[in-house]
Amino acid sequence: METQELHRGRLIDHVHLVVRDLPASRRFYQAVFDALGVPIGGEGDDFFWADEVFVSSADSKAALGELTGRHHLAFQARDRAAVEAFHQAALAAGGRDNGAPGLRPYHPGYYAAFALDPDGNNIEAVYHGAAERSAESVEIRF
Repeated sequence: METQELHRGRLIDHVHLVVRDLPASRRFYQAVFDALGVPIGGEGDDFFWADEVFVSSADSKAALGELTGRHHLAFQARDRAAVEAFHQAALAAGGRDNGAPGLRPYHPGYYAAFALDPDGNNIEAVYHGAAERSAESVEIRF
């Protein structure tokens, strides 16, 4: 098998989702982020954010009154148990099943689960298998 090298944190700075029902989305994302060990970074009356994901209501200043279309977001999981916890938490928090935890044919060791959030976005948690990371994360200081 050929060695694969993946680079993370170089292309996407952040993703903005504009949602119909902010409290429903907040419950959903709080549950899946808790399962993945990602804290909510901040929130206000019409938004919340965690890591590179910013979620707001349509009436927020940033949204300009428009909902975003359907997206697929894949979150990294630390292991298979985190993928399974993500899926269970997503369904318990109002998400709809879009693929139970299991191996996928994308590459050997690709273990993932999928859930639709309250707005129909396809949210995935993926564990790529045992791998060595050069760093836990990229730290940016201003």
